[in-house]
Amino acid sequence: MRPEFHTAPDGTRFRDLNGNGILDPYEDPRLTPEERTDDLLGRMSPAEKIGLMFQTVIEIGPDGELLETPGAISKSPTTDVVVGKNMTHFNVHAIRTAREGARWNNNLQRLAECTPHGIPVTISTDPRHAFVENTGVAFSAGPFSQWPEPLGLAALDDLEVIEQFADVARREYCAVGIRAALHPQIDLPTEARWGRQAQTFGFDAERVSQITAAYLRGFQGDELGTESVACTTKHFPGGGPQLDGEDAHFPYGREQVYPGGMFDYHLEPFREAIRRGTAGMMPYYGMPVGLERNGVPIAEVGFAYNRQIVTDLLRDELGYDGVVVTDWELVNDNHVGDQVLPARAWGVEDLDPTERMLRLLDAGVDQFGGEECTELLVDLVESGTVPLERIDVSARRILLVKFRLGLFDDPYVDEDAAERIVGNADFRELGTRAQAESLTVLQNRDDVLPIRSEPRPRIYAENVGDSALAAYGDRVERPEDADVAIVRVGAPFEPRDDLFLEKWFHQGSLDFGPGLVSRLGRVAAHAPLVLVVGLDRPAVLTPFVPIASAIVADYGSSDAAVLAALTGAVPPRGTLPVEIPRSMEAVRRSRTDVPGDTDEPIFPRGTGLSIVPA
Repeated sequence: MRPEFHTAPDGTRFRDLNGNGILDPYEDPRLTPEERTDDLLGRMSPAEKIGLMFQTVIEIGPDGELLETPGAISKSPTTDVVVGKNMTHFNVHAIRTAREGARWNNNLQRLAECTPHGIPVTISTDPRHAFVENTGVAFSAGPFSQWPEPLGLAALDDLEVIEQFADVARREYCAVGIRAALHPQIDLPTEARWGRQAQTFGFDAERVSQITAAYLRGFQGDELGTESVACTTKHFPGGGPQLDGEDAHFPYGREQVYPGGMFDYHLEPFREAIRRGTAGMMPYYGMPVGLERNGVPIAEVGFAYNRQIVTDLLRDELGYDGVVVTDWELVNDNHVGDQVLPARAWGVEDLDPTERMLRLLDAGVDQFGGEECTELLVDLVESGTVPLERIDVSARRILLVKFRLGLFDDPYVDEDAAERIVGNADFRELGTRAQAESLTVLQNRDDVLPIRSEPRPRIYAENVGDSALAAYGDRVERPEDADVAIVRVGAPFEPRDDLFLEKWFHQGSLDFGPGLVSRLGRVAAHAPLVLVVGLDRPAVLTPFVPIASAIVADYGSSDAAVLAALTGAVPPRGTLPVEIPRSMEAVRRSRTDVPGDTDEPIFPRGTGLSIVPA
């Protein structure tokens, strides 16, 4: 059901959001977003303004209904946060079907109409068009079209395809009411062990800047408008130089270091994002250690707490005046079931939640990610500790984005259209082709690739589904009976599960265990081995070079896409957007912030062989 529109005497259609029966300036679609923002800001209570400054997770109830209980991740019933706390920004997690997502959006927007000024909700999402399933980072595609991870888009090295992906994702997001993307992630992964590389575009700053421009064009257009998805670019000023590659979600990964003096190199893609008008910017959790800039030491606190980073650098030096939203849970510890993840208050762990909030506000942030503790900020304003003028600065930035997106005029979506648009056949075909083309052939001894179709090959395969394989050959159970062996493996990591979220992060050594190397050596002794390695991080592939006839990197591809590439049905054209180190010792010796700094990489950045179909 769509909202009721009213008609002014001159014929202008509008939504009477505050229910007073007249066309107020903030309800008037003929006025500019700036004019409407100024009018609404003057009408709002302090509690309403404060509610704008929080963004957290809420979940979809069964069949698209509102979830009026705490969820698996979300902490409060929906009505409590929308009506009780005046919150209007929410990050959605699981979307089971397009119709359910659209229905939930409409139910949520109807609830928002019950608030004093009917301020519409902005729904955001982490990436959800690829394969990684990690509650703290990204979601697998579900009903949406499925593409390679961003690292695979970078491997394609095709700006037109990247903009096409962003445009498809924008159309699918809009169909279900998602109007904000918590991406692109344009960190430069200069530490090979870092666990968040799959969502990056590699470590070449110039090329990542060009990709950033294409990505933002696809999602936002040339400027933010009624057909846009507003992007929050992350993680300023670059999250790649993590000490030992440990991720800053966790206390042991809080430090970022710059032994090569490359801090400004990591800024380059963010400069481009600012030029292209990114709606939001998100600082990383990391805490710079031993960093000086222009001869001035940078405070050793998490970037969002750091006034030198958010205000002096991002706002004043780089000229950014969009919304700065923190990464999740910087104020309070995160309690999920019986698990606790400490607040990522790196460098200010000794402060209490109120003091942390004050530090974040002083740094210059506009919105607290993963938090719903509006009462803390209400108390700070009522006590006079935080002037209302400071709240107005952030509220204005946040409202401007809502007005530019057209949410005040109509935030509702069509459930039937959502089903037609999301994951339609054309979008899925584009995504599957990109999956196949992004595969990167690193080694092809004796031209084992492409796998010939005549005579029909006998294939020994591991971790490849029957239906995909049957389209190209006959499965055999023993390598001894095979014409070729295809084995899919993931990049190695050290399993951890002590802290909440930790089990989903692939961290630690990049070395494969000796057992796998030995076993695949035996497979290769009987049939040419085609090794397909899923690179969510670089892996030390050196032990496989002597035994594998072909080594192929994939960055999120279905079995069908992999087989299409290996047979040349869709010729792969990917090139490495990062380097593959020769050894873990080379990784340990490399400088954390310097791109391409491992000694004599076994496969340098840019490696990628072409294969010619028979």
